[in-house]
Amino acid sequence: MKPKSKKQEELNELKKDLAEATNMIVAQFKGMTVAQDTDLRNKIRETRSSYRVVKNTLARVAAKGTPSESLTASFDGSTSIAYNANDPVSLAKALTAYAKTNPLFVFKAGMVEGRVVRIEDFAAIAAMPSKEELIAKVLFLINAPAQRTAVALNGVARNLAVVVGQAIEQKKFQE
Repeated sequence: MKPKSKKQEELNELKKDLAEATNMIVAQFKGMTVAQDTDLRNKIRETRSSYRVVKNTLARVAAKGTPSESLTASFDGSTSIAYNANDPVSLAKALTAYAKTNPLFVFKAGMVEGRVVRIEDFAAIAAMPSKEELIAKVLFLINAPAQRTAVALNGVARNLAVVVGQAIEQKKFQE
């Protein structure tokens, strides 16, 4: 048995993590091997997210007063949580891809940007482009009109220079 101070420390750490997390997926991992679990942890770590196996009672107590409080009904059986505070798409992509190849990893509930979402919606979230891709597309759309204007203005000057150059070659100008 763990001393009470150690349990309180774990509770405080989990409560802090759950308070900061705006995106979370609660899953069942029963029957997974250590190698599968290690692979999952590595994939989640690549998305700058966190993953932990939690005791249900501890998770319920830690979730009180946090955005994840609405997910406490899913804390039953063998429970693990994957969470982050910044990018729901990368987390959903990593977990959805992992769940396709490992049927023992099953989603129970989820939260995106502080709101509970249906498990079926995770496939749609995973199919979305990442935040960086969306920013790049917006910047391209903002930059496109200015770029087209510059090309058009440059074309007029270039055409004028070509015409003047041809006129000089053909000696169309009087000295």
